[in-house]
Amino acid sequence: METCQNKELHEKIAAAKGQGSYKFLESASGLTVPVLDGALHSTVDPQKEAQRLIASSSGANSCVANDTIYFIFLGLGAAYAPRAALKSENTSGVLVIDYDIEGIAQLFNKIDYTELLCDSRFTLLVDPPPDLIEKTLLELYRPALCGSIRTLPLRARVKHDANNFNKAADVIQNTIEKISCDYSVQAHFGKTMFSNIIRNIKKIQGNNPCFPAIQEAAICAAGPSLNGQLPHLAQQKKMLGQKLFILSSDTAFPVLTDHGIKPDAIVSIDCQHISYYHFMGKNCRDIPLFLDISSPPMLSDLSDFPYFFCGGHPLAVYFSQNCLSLPMLDISGGNVAYASLSLANSLGAGRIHVYGADFSYPEGRVYAKGSYIYPLFERKQKRILPLEAILSTFFYRSPFLPPENDGTNYNETSVLRFYRKSFEQKASGIDAEVLQAPGSGVPLVIRNTEKNRQSLNTFAYGKNLMPTAEFLKNYRSDIEKLPNPSAASYIQNLTVNEGRIFTTLLPLAAAIKHRCPELSSLELIEEVKRYSVEEIDKVLDSRYAASHL
Repeated sequence: METCQNKELHEKIAAAKGQGSYKFLESASGLTVPVLDGALHSTVDPQKEAQRLIASSSGANSCVANDTIYFIFLGLGAAYAPRAALKSENTSGVLVIDYDIEGIAQLFNKIDYTELLCDSRFTLLVDPPPDLIEKTLLELYRPALCGSIRTLPLRARVKHDANNFNKAADVIQNTIEKISCDYSVQAHFGKTMFSNIIRNIKKIQGNNPCFPAIQEAAICAAGPSLNGQLPHLAQQKKMLGQKLFILSSDTAFPVLTDHGIKPDAIVSIDCQHISYYHFMGKNCRDIPLFLDISSPPMLSDLSDFPYFFCGGHPLAVYFSQNCLSLPMLDISGGNVAYASLSLANSLGAGRIHVYGADFSYPEGRVYAKGSYIYPLFERKQKRILPLEAILSTFFYRSPFLPPENDGTNYNETSVLRFYRKSFEQKASGIDAEVLQAPGSGVPLVIRNTEKNRQSLNTFAYGKNLMPTAEFLKNYRSDIEKLPNPSAASYIQNLTVNEGRIFTTLLPLAAAIKHRCPELSSLELIEEVKRYSVEEIDKVLDSRYAASHL
């Protein structure tokens, strides 16, 4: 047996003795059918059975013409369904998960899988731990290009090993939910993030001094509790002086300044231009401003001390690896309070006080007074649409979850609860003591176990490998050199370097697909290449850049 991919799997199968529990019979159509407690496929014509299964699955998942589908099969058997799926040009990929290497070796000794293994769209996982299933799906399933996803169990096989396959199904479901969440963000903001990043790359300065380490931090979010907590914060600052480093979210910045508290630094991660509202009428010229490189380009002009970081966008990672190494900051929690916690920890704080992180709407309030939302909504109000109505619409825009504890006086949404859980997990895992100031929001559950901080960290750029304009020119050239799309297996057929370049364009692809769902995968690739090159040309054109940065 000769495999065309996955040498590790080949070696595992070759090392196995093939002493599985399978028996085999011949169907009426003359095809081999593996048997466990019963036949795994039709004993009449398993090939036609598989074709009908794939046809019905494809029809159920195709929302537009020529929509692509990514198939996950639980159980290998004789692989009639995976073979049928791969015969369709609209199949973007096939992942098969099975258990018992001895049984798999027995199948390989009896059945020829060469055609499957030589198809770049095919992946087989045998006895995979849960983290490998998740990792494989995250790497292979790209919604914008792969289309919808369908999980099909080989029922007789799954029933024979229900425990393993049920666990696999749970991992698949959780991973798909994670991918869907990320894809939703990319679909809405992929264009904005791409445009912001390439403009920030053009103007970024790599000569910023190393930001010094801190000992104790107060991070400030803009939950309603912040207003009542400010006297305590001011008292703490008076007592500790320079020892206490006040790190404000951009949303909380106007609230602090309105109360005479000047933060030592500000954090902003939102790529939307609404971020400007946090700074309107405020002076942060002498305050260090920490920005995700996907932030609106004009924000860095507001401070004499802008510090860009890489929050995980694939283009930001690629830039950091090939031009100027940016500090990495974990912003996976999805909100600026989480990013502030990550930054405080990265700067070496041994103790972190948390203000305004309510992750809920206490007493029917949505933000601290003085934050951007109130002047923004005041400008939108009309005689027939008063401020109270606008605030009420904002408050009820998402359904509330049942309270986790009786007697609570706050409302939670699924998004806010996700933010809170992520924050709690982060706070419990870092090597700093995290303390929440008393407030009216959700009490945070933080496990402050014994910490063992070995050294203080700093925030610093790495070596600048080339001028940023040169990087953009090279990046543009690499995009243009990407091969023309010709098949659903486009990504699998890219070289390593081409794959790295194309990965940087995936969030942009999600945004374009969201706006133009009628595009086929191949048309989408062409449009992504066209759009990205056009955007880079705008930035490299100094006359255009001067009027749009």
